[in-house]
Amino acid sequence: MAKPFTLTQLRYFAVVAELENMTAAAQRLMVTQSALSAAMAQLETSLATQLFVRHKSRGLRLTQSGRQFAKDIASFLEQADSLYESARGMSATLVGELKVGVFAPLAPFRLPAILQTFETRHPGVEVSILEADLATLQEALMDGRCDVALTYGLGLGKGFTYKVVERVPPHVLVHEGHPAAARPEREISLKELDGEPSVVLDLPHSREYYEQLYATAGVVQNVRHRFAGYETVRSFVAKGHGYAILNQRLHSDVTYSGGKVVLLALTNNFPPIEVMLVRPQGVQATRRVLAFEETCLTLYGAPRG
Repeated sequence: MAKPFTLTQLRYFAVVAELENMTAAAQRLMVTQSALSAAMAQLETSLATQLFVRHKSRGLRLTQSGRQFAKDIASFLEQADSLYESARGMSATLVGELKVGVFAPLAPFRLPAILQTFETRHPGVEVSILEADLATLQEALMDGRCDVALTYGLGLGKGFTYKVVERVPPHVLVHEGHPAAARPEREISLKELDGEPSVVLDLPHSREYYEQLYATAGVVQNVRHRFAGYETVRSFVAKGHGYAILNQRLHSDVTYSGGKVVLLALTNNFPPIEVMLVRPQGVQATRRVLAFEETCLTLYGAPRG
């Protein structure tokens, strides 16, 4: 026996659940608010459960049943999209929305070129970007705010599948007046910096990675400043506040503060950070997601050890 609700109602509900605002959802879906309200009322009647608590200001909040229902239908809607795309044929032009998450320090290094190439190849796909820290990206993948994320593999929990895009070793940044900056080989061991003040990129999971490097080298951190911004760290290093350990290599040595930094390779045998394409396990990837992954892997090639 057919169930008394429609795929359209489920798609409407997913947007309303995400925004928790009927007016905003109607605008995104390009339907009238009255039609959307009627569809949600019909869905609640069909399910014999209350999905929202409505407020006089027209705002609304999901009930516990509503939150669970939103989580349950996320993978179903992805499957529906994949079925539709398969029926149209693999040669059909890609259309629709792609929600991409990106680790904030990675965004300026990798995302512009990736997005430019992807949009040239697939102009019919509307890409939205969530720039966030590692922990937030994992949450966004699990609750459907992201279809795929370009991120570090640090602290990656269970329930995800991934592809390694590249492996990036750590390096040291010092200001141009630092004694080590004049070395022709541009190399240094972390032990040589023991006792010197450092400027730390302080983000969830990243901080644990850097702490492990210090522990491996037997060096006690002398932290002078902690910042969540990559360029903030570089700017403070350039002004002589300390050195920093980072992974992504910027093409320019000039910082926002106007000072310059010098990159030194670490002679320690430290593990690199893996840059990954991550998505929820058990959710079939749409053609849009697969096309985005292909673009990333094409631009940055096979991972190196």
